[in-house]
Amino acid sequence: MRIVIAGGHGQIALRLERLLSAGGHDVAGIIRNPEQTDALREAGAEPVVLDLESATEDEVTAAVTGADVVVFAAGAGPGSGAERKASVDRGAAVLCADAAARAGVRRYVVVSSMGADAGHPGDEIFDAYLRAKGAADDYVRAKRGLDWTILKPGMLTNDAGTGLVRLEAATGRGPVPRDDVAAVLAELVETPATAGLTLELISGSVPVTVAVKAVAGQ
Repeated sequence: MRIVIAGGHGQIALRLERLLSAGGHDVAGIIRNPEQTDALREAGAEPVVLDLESATEDEVTAAVTGADVVVFAAGAGPGSGAERKASVDRGAAVLCADAAARAGVRRYVVVSSMGADAGHPGDEIFDAYLRAKGAADDYVRAKRGLDWTILKPGMLTNDAGTGLVRLEAATGRGPVPRDDVAAVLAELVETPATAGLTLELISGSVPVTVAVKAVAGQ
């Protein structure tokens, strides 16, 4: 399969690119900074330089045309303000969803966040982030022409992955290594029966492959 990952230089995205390319997939990563191209190539992904905050829908459509799956893993990142939470965490996710549908790429996998909710209260930057992610999730769920899956990890850590997770509609809060998030995403990409599901993810006791098959009803 050809898989295009928006936010291709993110910590989870780079891990996912390594897994997917090792599995024989054709992987591309959309990045804003051309200085990140070498890192993507080292991860086995084709770099596509495109700023999702300023790109047109035509440009993003061209970038995802021919893909079997689009994974949205972009984010404004730490240190960004509420304005960029709106323009990247919400705006870019909406733009990529529209572009995927226009390009005929039905499968759309979103890396969201536990607690994401368009109606989340509060005046802190993290509150704005959760509102932006929640609004993006709502848009994707309502978008015709997409077979979407939304993954909401708990507190991300850089601990080594264990390959053991808890993946359910509602897990409650907890930590999860980025390694394991990437492993779950790789399985979701290859499991179209998870379309239409919003899933929470934390560390647990179930092997990743078994956990994904369970939520897919397989």
